[in-house]
Amino acid sequence: MTSLIIILGVVLVLAILYMIYRVSNLVSIAKGHDDEKVGTANKVNAALFIVFMVGSLGWFFWYSFAYYDNYTLPVASEHGKHTDFLFWITMGVTVIAFTIISIVMFVFIYQYQYQEGRKAKYFPDNHYLELAWTIIPAIVLAVLIFTGLRAWNDITGPASKDAELIEVIGQQFAWTVRYPGVKDKELGKVDYKLIDNFGNEFGLDLTDKNSFDDFKSLELHLPVDKEILLKIRAKDVLHSVFLPHFRVKMDAVPGMPTQFKFKVTKTTQQMRDELSNQNFNYEMACTEICGRGHFSMKMTVIVDDQETYEKWKASQEAWLKQNPDYLKKVPNALKEAAMIKAGMQRDPGPSVAEVNE
Repeated sequence: MTSLIIILGVVLVLAILYMIYRVSNLVSIAKGHDDEKVGTANKVNAALFIVFMVGSLGWFFWYSFAYYDNYTLPVASEHGKHTDFLFWITMGVTVIAFTIISIVMFVFIYQYQYQEGRKAKYFPDNHYLELAWTIIPAIVLAVLIFTGLRAWNDITGPASKDAELIEVIGQQFAWTVRYPGVKDKELGKVDYKLIDNFGNEFGLDLTDKNSFDDFKSLELHLPVDKEILLKIRAKDVLHSVFLPHFRVKMDAVPGMPTQFKFKVTKTTQQMRDELSNQNFNYEMACTEICGRGHFSMKMTVIVDDQETYEKWKASQEAWLKQNPDYLKKVPNALKEAAMIKAGMQRDPGPSVAEVNE
């Protein structure tokens, strides 16, 4: 209701200003001043530009500070603090430039409004001015670009040996998560050509024993205070992994695996306590418009302490144990034929006995 009243008030003020403008024109015509080159509207418009500048800049800065908490999420990752710092540095430079340009532009409009007898001054060039507006922006942009590039290289660089490997796969319109088993702590090899209608949604290469204990989760579980390496891929169209509280965003591209390295600093419970909201959950969403169901492509993210996380992993069953009939539906001969057709000369897949060991 309050918003509606504000909108109606703005519309009413604009209507009143328009009526004042029309009345002033009619008065000028009635007084016989319609043959003037420039009427009183020239000064009125020039003054309105200054009013607009002051009002719009004032509203911009007021809203930015008054509602800061509404559009800024808490940070829950190590690199997130650095990323936010770089973001606000860039925002500060942009806002300063925007404010200066706006003030100069509107003041010039007012200062150099039309006046009888005024002649424009001619400046053929000014080398110092041209050097200033070329060199200064170049230096500022170079600093911003290289500091951002350093942060990007760190995020996408090689992970440490003890990093937690997790694979995230995007498809219309859901996320799938694959974890390595507790024993080998390595993700098995995959090939999109091995994805079939019998349940191998990952495209697991079952000639690689590291894939035997890989398991699937319907939620993204993460450990706190440990380096995490997300291995990201897509099965159909472009998707984008977005974990807003961790400042994680990386495209999932068909045929081009990507990755993102980060470390979470707050568990789900810690964030709930910080926000005074016991119903809060972290979320992973898709930020690439990927079709009609894009809006629903979300997944709950749970961050636990290391002990709880390891217990959860140990309680999960391997994908092959969850799908015991898969090896019967797709015999070794068929899998080997599919691999040979794909140009992969490999040994036959495992037997049921090997998987159950």
